[in-house]
Amino acid sequence: MRISDKITYDGSRQLLIAGNCILENKAIAFKTADYLKTLAEKLDVDFVFKASYKKDNRSSEKYFSGLPLPEALKIFSEIKKEFDVPIISDVHYPTELTEGVAEVFDILQVPAYLVMQTDLVLDLAKTGKPINVKKAQFLHPQDMENVCKKIESTGNRSIILTERGACFGYRDLVVDIRSFQVMKSLGYPVLFDAGHSIRKYGIPSSDPAGGTKQFLPSLMSACAATDIAGLFVEVHPDPQNALCDAASQLSFDEAGRLLTRYFKIASFVKQLKNG
Repeated sequence: MRISDKITYDGSRQLLIAGNCILENKAIAFKTADYLKTLAEKLDVDFVFKASYKKDNRSSEKYFSGLPLPEALKIFSEIKKEFDVPIISDVHYPTELTEGVAEVFDILQVPAYLVMQTDLVLDLAKTGKPINVKKAQFLHPQDMENVCKKIESTGNRSIILTERGACFGYRDLVVDIRSFQVMKSLGYPVLFDAGHSIRKYGIPSSDPAGGTKQFLPSLMSACAATDIAGLFVEVHPDPQNALCDAASQLSFDEAGRLLTRYFKIASFVKQLKNG
């Protein structure tokens, strides 16, 4: 799978998709991209910078949902030029593709809560760009086969599948390790979205109770042992003051420790697999 001029995913290297939950401003995005690119080089993994240009599913209209699209796309273009990295962002409406989104981003992402929107999925697929599909919290992992078939119907087979937890009662998610094996059987690379799997939905992300980061070492270690393609995680230089998902984004120190641990385990598992 050709992700960009810099990255072709063939399974030989781990993939890290990481960055801010939402694009807040140029300074924060640049600081995050700089840190993560350096860390990825140290860990010897492929890196794609991630940030949402818009969050369309905030629980209040008063919450920050993104910069004006032209301003956001300008910053993303500057990140690509400055750090020479591919970029991914989630698309909420097919119309956004004609507003510059399809040209700027190397990977287009289907948000979990929109994964069943056929027109959206098909329009993203028709761009020919790689599509990262976030598995909805309400779907069985086997149901992702139907989403893949929609994308494949356009001739596009550049698909990434991302697990981000399943509904487990109100305001809680659980990561079912079996999900990785099921989605891997569909023939596409699978990632683990660490940060969103520990969000407590319905609780404001600015509330420390809105995330359970203390469980990430266990969850990430377990997922690394399943021999998946890599990791999806949100990182911020000052998480407690982040404008979105403050309780679940990783600080630079947390990212350094957890990502180092994750990719060491993933490397060891691959060595065992290859004998």
